[in-house]
Amino acid sequence: MANASNNEFKLIGPSDKEFYNPSAVTLSCRLSPEISAVNMEIRWFKVTDCVCVYKNRHVTEGRGYEGRVSLFTQELERGNISLQLRDCTGSELRHYMCQVTDGDRTEELTVMMGASTWLQLKKSSLGCSISQAWVNIYVISWLIWLLLYCLYVKALLERLCPSPV
Repeated sequence: MANASNNEFKLIGPSDKEFYNPSAVTLSCRLSPEISAVNMEIRWFKVTDCVCVYKNRHVTEGRGYEGRVSLFTQELERGNISLQLRDCTGSELRHYMCQVTDGDRTEELTVMMGASTWLQLKKSSLGCSISQAWVNIYVISWLIWLLLYCLYVKALLERLCPSPV
């Protein structure tokens, strides 16, 4: 197990595209380098709602998440601070933020969980940067939606205003 000097670590989120099962979603997050998170404070948020807190080797579930969230406490030693969320609803397909504090150092990572993919938005001291994969998926999704909308309008116009024979 590596030891980080001066509390140096960063958070690594999911790959650009991960699929999930709504009955048990794992929001991937780990420390880099691979150091123990056992003595760190870990907080997961959905917008401003506290989903889960790990502090002093104890997990506290947020209001409304009782019995539905867990950390992989047996893997904290290896830097795995992923959150598992069970029995997801449509309203839970949102941004989740993992915040890790070790001494006076705090790192944050926001993970966006969507209907078929998770995309990450990293927040660092340099500001926010959106991965290129997120931009590509957003643009492609928007173009597909636009194409389908145009086809719908065309079919509707042909039905309402038939061409003379």
